[in-house]
Amino acid sequence: MRLLRRFLLPFAVLVVAATLGTFVLGREHVAASSPAMQNPGMKLADSSSLTAQGEIEAGRILFTENCSACHGVEAQGSAPGAVLTGPSLHGVGGATVNLWLTEGWMPLRTSETQPAAKPVVLTPAQINDIVAYVVSLAPGGVPVPSSVPLRGASPAEGFFMFSLNCAPCHTITGAGDALASGVHAPGLHASTSLQVLEAIRTGPQNMPRFGPGTISNQQALDVVDYVTKYIQHPTNIGGIGLGEVGPVAEGFVGLFVGVGVCLVAAYWVGDRTAREEDDHGHDEDDAQGEGGDGHGQNVLTAATETAVADV
Repeated sequence: MRLLRRFLLPFAVLVVAATLGTFVLGREHVAASSPAMQNPGMKLADSSSLTAQGEIEAGRILFTENCSACHGVEAQGSAPGAVLTGPSLHGVGGATVNLWLTEGWMPLRTSETQPAAKPVVLTPAQINDIVAYVVSLAPGGVPVPSSVPLRGASPAEGFFMFSLNCAPCHTITGAGDALASGVHAPGLHASTSLQVLEAIRTGPQNMPRFGPGTISNQQALDVVDYVTKYIQHPTNIGGIGLGEVGPVAEGFVGLFVGVGVCLVAAYWVGDRTAREEDDHGHDEDDAQGEGGDGHGQNVLTAATETAVADV
């Protein structure tokens, strides 16, 4: 019993801590800043053209206040040797600017290896103005999609394309994962359909750009449909989702909990068997002791009777 308490109590604490950690870390991406999570009433513009909606002059002022420190007043990029560095935004297209602003990656709070998702500081109208201003500076790039029509999209085809092109970095559950040099692939559980489509076409950060020659427009919509339906709203047919972080966490919890239960049962059975054997051994010793005392008493009685007869 002492051995049981000595080894199994720390093991139980480890299992509980690992399980809670799986839930907390697995849900961390849901708390990532995005328009849907940080601003519940915010709706992304999906009408004909963000450039037409936005006001270029208002966008210029907002860009100067929030973006020019790194990207330059005319979005030409930072000068050589500048303390704050940022690439040129000429020709990147409205989809790139819209994605980075609506995801909360920009504006930066501090200079870092990878912009982190954080609460969106600009309103939809302000984002439209900045997009209009940047697009007006130079043509090119991917425009903001006018709509994301998912009617008729195939989530089965989307799953195939996602597994082939996206899961190696974002994991099969879309939870995101760490990459090299301090970079990580973000989770997809809080992204909107427009953001997913923009990410496919523009390739933010370390992500490759998937143009129509690699993924067709219909295949891109299939991926968006799969992500927004089955990744963001999993059914968890097998039971608890364990934070939606994938089969590694499931195997970890299954191994530790399953093997832990087996160890507890084995120790319990072994401890009971040892105690029963000890009790049985003590009973035999007592019986032998009582039998020996009776034999000695009989011998003594016989000797006494013999001595009396001789007298």
